[in-house]
Amino acid sequence: MSMPMPKHEFTYADYLSWPEGERVEIIEGEAVAVSPAPSRQHQRILGELHAAFHQYLKGKTCDVYMAPFDVRLPKGSEKDDDIRTVVQPDLTVVCDRGKLDDKGCKGSPDLVVEIVSPSSFRHDVLTKLRLYEKAGVREYWIVYPGEKAVLVYKLNAGGKYGEIEPYAAEDTLKVGIFDDLDIHLETVFAE
Repeated sequence: MSMPMPKHEFTYADYLSWPEGERVEIIEGEAVAVSPAPSRQHQRILGELHAAFHQYLKGKTCDVYMAPFDVRLPKGSEKDDDIRTVVQPDLTVVCDRGKLDDKGCKGSPDLVVEIVSPSSFRHDVLTKLRLYEKAGVREYWIVYPGEKAVLVYKLNAGGKYGEIEPYAAEDTLKVGIFDDLDIHLETVFAE
C-alpha cells in the first residue's frame, strides 16, 4: 500500500478520508491492504458465482454484491464514523434491506464469499473466518481456485461455525440460506 499508516486504531471515518483507489479493509481498528488486481481466474469465478446468485435473487428480497462493496461490522450501536471493522468481501448476500444504504452494508450479511489468492490466504482463512463467525454471518464460503474447491462454514444454533462442508468441482453446492438454490461448481470452475 502506498500511503503510510501511523500506529493507531482506525475507524470508518478514517477509512472515508483515504484516497480513492486504495483498497484497504479495517479489521478491529487495524488497516489491512487488499490486493489491487485479482487474477483472471479469480474474476471469472467471481463472475460465475455472482451470475448464479443474481439470477436466483431476481424478484426476491435479498441482494448480491461484488467487491468493492463495503461491509461495516459494528460491535454495537456505534455511529458509522466510530466503526472499527470494514471489509470488502468478494461476494456479499444481504437479505435484510434495512442493513443497506448508499455506503454499502451496515451489519452482518447473510452470506459471504472470499476467493483465496496466495497473498490473501492467511487473511481469508484465519482472520476473516473468525471475524465473520463473531459477526454472525450465517454462511461463509472460502473458494480455492487452484484446487477447484469450496469450503462452506455455516453458523450453528450456538452461533459458531460448525463442521466444514467441502465441495469439489464435480459437486453441486446446496446454498444453506436458501431452500432451493443449487450451484453447479463444474460451471463455476470451468476454464
